[in-house]
Amino acid sequence: MGKHKKKQRKKWKIAILVILYILLFLSVGALIVVKLFTVEKVEVTGTKHYTEGEIESWLLNDEYSWNSMYVYIKYKFSKPRELPFVESMDLSLKSPHTLKVKVQDKALAGRVYVKTLGQNAYYDKDGIVVEMSSEVIKGVPNISGLDVDKIVLHEKLPIKGKSVLKNLLALTQMLKKYKLEPDSIKYGEEGSYTLKYGKLSVLLGQAENLNQKIERLSYIMPDLEEQMGTLHLESWTENTTDITFEKSD
Repeated sequence: MGKHKKKQRKKWKIAILVILYILLFLSVGALIVVKLFTVEKVEVTGTKHYTEGEIESWLLNDEYSWNSMYVYIKYKFSKPRELPFVESMDLSLKSPHTLKVKVQDKALAGRVYVKTLGQNAYYDKDGIVVEMSSEVIKGVPNISGLDVDKIVLHEKLPIKGKSVLKNLLALTQMLKKYKLEPDSIKYGEEGSYTLKYGKLSVLLGQAENLNQKIERLSYIMPDLEEQMGTLHLESWTENTTDITFEKSD
């Protein structure tokens, strides 16, 4: 019986030592995480809508956000609160002191101001409303003159007219392709389009030959930078050179 008790005591001593070593290991690990993993820098790439400071404030939003490991684990295992105009966000640890954030902005083709709501309906290349906001995003053209019913988030713009939305989306895609995004696009009663670049107006006329007109415009625009006036492309076709510019004072 004496030998059996000695063996039992020895086993307990070993078990206690193992537990103590585990606790020591965990304590050291926790101390390293607390002391070493502190947020000193947040690197942000991919967004045109937000500054680095705005993204940092959005991420580090609670009392434990000073710890980089905590922030990393938090956003890896839980969905962050929604941030307007952001499609997705990927967070990684570049170093114990540096968080790296890769942001993918929502693709915005244009915006329609809804007077009754006092907000802008931002839509994508397919005409789907992806965001409603009072904020005006630079570089996203304002579309006016449309006959729009009630706008619903995540649904297609309810524009009256069979081909109006189709032509508008084609136009905005062409403008984006040639880096000619205007400040605004006005849709006229007879189906005409007018582009506005500061104090310069470009009259495109109706939807015929829009692709060719925009391609032609891409050659003309460098000569019209900072100009005030109206460029007439309404009657232009591949077979004519009927382009005039009315300069205004």
